[in-house]
Amino acid sequence: MRQDMPTPLQLLVETLPDRPRLVVFSDDWRRHPSSSQHLILQLLSRYRVDWVNTVGTHRPRLSLGDLRRGIEKLKGWTAGHGDSAPVAGTSDPLAPVVHAPIHWPGFKTRAERMLNRLLLRRALAGVLNADPKPAAVITTVPITADLAASFPGLKWIYYCVDDFAEWPGLDGDTLRRMELDLLRHATTVICVSDVLKRRLAGLGIQAHLLTHGVELTHWQAVQRRPLCGPGRRPTLLYWGHADTRLDADILLHLTATCDVRMVGRYDEVDNRLVRQRGIAWTGPQPYERLPELASEADVLIMPYADLPVTRAMQPLKLKEYLATGLPVVATPLPANRAWGDAMDLTADPDHFAKLCLTRARRSLPDSQARARGRLANESWENKALQFEQWFMASKP
Repeated sequence: MRQDMPTPLQLLVETLPDRPRLVVFSDDWRRHPSSSQHLILQLLSRYRVDWVNTVGTHRPRLSLGDLRRGIEKLKGWTAGHGDSAPVAGTSDPLAPVVHAPIHWPGFKTRAERMLNRLLLRRALAGVLNADPKPAAVITTVPITADLAASFPGLKWIYYCVDDFAEWPGLDGDTLRRMELDLLRHATTVICVSDVLKRRLAGLGIQAHLLTHGVELTHWQAVQRRPLCGPGRRPTLLYWGHADTRLDADILLHLTATCDVRMVGRYDEVDNRLVRQRGIAWTGPQPYERLPELASEADVLIMPYADLPVTRAMQPLKLKEYLATGLPVVATPLPANRAWGDAMDLTADPDHFAKLCLTRARRSLPDSQARARGRLANESWENKALQFEQWFMASKP
């Protein structure tokens, strides 16, 4: 019987050069555009990637959000049939092979850590031991500490994107212990903020600093709507995960004069915000649709509270907001202050609201527009090249 002719896709795969391999432990692939996904997307033409979807130490509770997340995880596990089987997905020959190993969402007790060590070693031994040996194993989560101990001959790279021990709803003590365990095996540490770098230095770790990039072409389609006249309430837009890190007093104050649109997942937010008229919660939206939503807003806002977790953050949306060309009003977190000449910063609820009204009714100041010219040096392509240099230069 005649064999089927190879498809164009199969021919393309056969002609690809023999690329070195990366293993990446991070948030679920394509669930939302995280910094690790932006970086890896830039490297896919030069590396084959095994991407491992992970979970944190957030214990499931009887809540709608946790139920949805549990269903997502079960679908991922069944799609890959557990263990190390890849998850069914795109036919793109450059796309990562995505793995969703079954593991328990808790590492607090010795029994839980032992169970997860056994489950993850069993599921991922074939990925970590496969030929060719990974050029690097990159992890954004401390829960891989026991895997790093089990596979010490690999080049483990800790990409520290947040102070997870301070995150609301996570088991901070456990994450802090596991991070210390992971750092003992990491050959290179790369962090996203000066606050994280100083914290790691206090632990005796000299980390490289790599702030987030931005995909400038993605935001070129944003068109600012006509300036807001006195007869119209300005529309303010926030996108991203909303939780207890937000400053509820600022948001409530804004609703007196503005309409606030919140785009993205939200949980554990102040109950006053959910009930407040003037705040519209639209849920998660595709990354591709954000420029369209931005074009419907007068001002982009980032009203985070001053907390240990927010001081360590490098908000992914910061440079995205600036790239839209729209006015931006935010609270003066350390990461935001580095771009304070490109937007307006205040922690005072009344001043925050007045700034939003002013910016909605006027053109972007020339000084802020000029300051945003620095974004040209902040592309994800440039960030990925620096990231690659650091992990390739490290020694296992």
